[in-house]
Amino acid sequence: MVWVALSLGSNDNPRANFSTCLDTLLLQFQDLALSSVFESESVDQPGTHYLNMAVAFDTALPLAELVRHLKKIEDRHGRRRGPEAAGRVSLDIDVLHYGERAGVVDGLQIPHRDVANRAYMLWPLSQVAGNRQHPGLGRPYRTLWQEFDRRGQPIRPVPFEWHGRKLTVA
Repeated sequence: MVWVALSLGSNDNPRANFSTCLDTLLLQFQDLALSSVFESESVDQPGTHYLNMAVAFDTALPLAELVRHLKKIEDRHGRRRGPEAAGRVSLDIDVLHYGERAGVVDGLQIPHRDVANRAYMLWPLSQVAGNRQHPGLGRPYRTLWQEFDRRGQPIRPVPFEWHGRKLTVA
């Protein structure tokens, strides 16, 4: 089994998309570690706000198969890709961490290339994997978040409930 962490992001009906995505992941992977849900402004499209969170679990799936599975989940949630998407993202699922792998694995950069420099990835990841080490940097995600320069990347926890479970930091 391999421990994996994902980032979920959405700016188009995010609460409903997160809920059904979490339902799907729970059925497939059972034991999910969930971060709080956060709101942040898009790095690439100022004025556009996203909800983001991290989800972690163990899997026996090879990375390439896991990515195919995640793309199908995105597609079932109406994910459009390319110019026609026009800044609306129903559901984006990125692999942030996959076991102790570091580097390009099956065409994907592991850990995710932006995990240590994007607040919307790092804060949620630090909640589900605080003591785990970033394989490339050799430092715990909690430490990376504590030392993170938050200026220019506003992020805030927002109330969110999934099947009666509150996913919000105090």
